[in-house]
Amino acid sequence: MPRTGSSTRDRMLDAAYTVMRTRGLARATTKEIAREAGFSEAALYKHFEDKTALFVAVLVERLPSGLGRRLDALPARVGTADVEAVLAGVAADALAFYRETFPMAASLYSEPAVLAAHRAALDRLGTGPHAVVDAVAAYLAAERDAGRVAAAVDPRAAAVLLLGACQMSAFLESFAGGPTPDHDDGTIAAGLARAAVHGLLPRGP
Repeated sequence: MPRTGSSTRDRMLDAAYTVMRTRGLARATTKEIAREAGFSEAALYKHFEDKTALFVAVLVERLPSGLGRRLDALPARVGTADVEAVLAGVAADALAFYRETFPMAASLYSEPAVLAAHRAALDRLGTGPHAVVDAVAAYLAAERDAGRVAAAVDPRAAAVLLLGACQMSAFLESFAGGPTPDHDDGTIAAGLARAAVHGLLPRGP
């Protein structure tokens, strides 16, 4: 439920998170979100252009924010930090992010028209799931240019391998109904980074 004393926009974001998390993005309606927030649908549109803009705001302001900060910091890590450690940090934040977003976004694939509209709206906003891959690929390309990643490595393919593994981990966890008792994001992230780095680093003399 929306938090007491929050601003109108905050209450709308809280309500959107609740509805999208429980019903899925495709089946969550702005009318339902407005009702959950205690406002009219017209009031909702004063703050957000459409449902996709609301979803993006939820991603940025209501979900684990570590991934965004981590990606923004990547350019400064080039040439200064251990590549495996950097990728392990990205993987840990990606695991937390995909764990939250998977239940929301999965329903889109049952509604092709809704998925197409969502994709077009993300294009207008200049964002989308590719942004995470782009950031990691750019980091690996810069490390390759600095001689800290093997020259033959395809940075985008390596980024997809790492982030795809994070998404698959989130999917398996969601499918199983939750994490196992011994689940540890740090351990999983370190293992994924280690697997990704094997074959990325230039060979020694």
